[in-house]
Amino acid sequence: MTQHIGIVACSAEGAALCYRTINSAGAKLLGAHAHPEVSLHSQSFADYVDCLNRGDLEGVGELMLSSANKLAGIGVDFLICPDNTIHQALPYVEPRSPRPWLHIAEVVAAEAATRGYRRLGLVGTRWLVESEVYPEKLSALGLECVRPGAAERIETSRIIMDELVCGVFKPEGIAYYQQVFVGLKNQGCDAVILGCTEIPLIMSDSNSPLPTLDSTRLLAQAAVRRAVQDA
Repeated sequence: MTQHIGIVACSAEGAALCYRTINSAGAKLLGAHAHPEVSLHSQSFADYVDCLNRGDLEGVGELMLSSANKLAGIGVDFLICPDNTIHQALPYVEPRSPRPWLHIAEVVAAEAATRGYRRLGLVGTRWLVESEVYPEKLSALGLECVRPGAAERIETSRIIMDELVCGVFKPEGIAYYQQVFVGLKNQGCDAVILGCTEIPLIMSDSNSPLPTLDSTRLLAQAAVRRAVQDA
């Protein structure tokens, strides 16, 4: 038996990549076609976006809690959220949560430290990059966080919200992210955090000028390990 993973989903593309990765990571640990039990619940993505646009993190937290309670009701053992941005609301969620959470930024920070990286670039939505979600978890391990400039934050966020979450992947978007990564490399970064669960759909080590930390897949893999080890 393994533990039952609950996915509190936000955007479809990121949640789908997380779910697929749980399946593939499970097979590597448990054998062909095997994976832990997984359940997913999603509120309307539009409701999350409305809260984020208003700066209403408590509203984001209420949406997350609603999903968490539904998932707890069907027996999940712990929760993950394959969306970096809405982790800003976890301080509102965790004290009332029916199940424990695996924090995406803690997973990524631990992997960065294991790989020996010291200065990490961060890309994602404007809401995420301008938050303390990653800087707090990185600094706890003695790691630095470097954010792109204001104009770059706006454009990388636009690509995410107008294209990637809709399953639209354009060469121009890839080229823009590569340009941003070069800028982070020039600022002394030794790796870049793909801090939006859709960015790994267009960027990876194969086309990046910096080593990448894929937050989506790292979270999914960590969830599988927890489900197996804590069973």
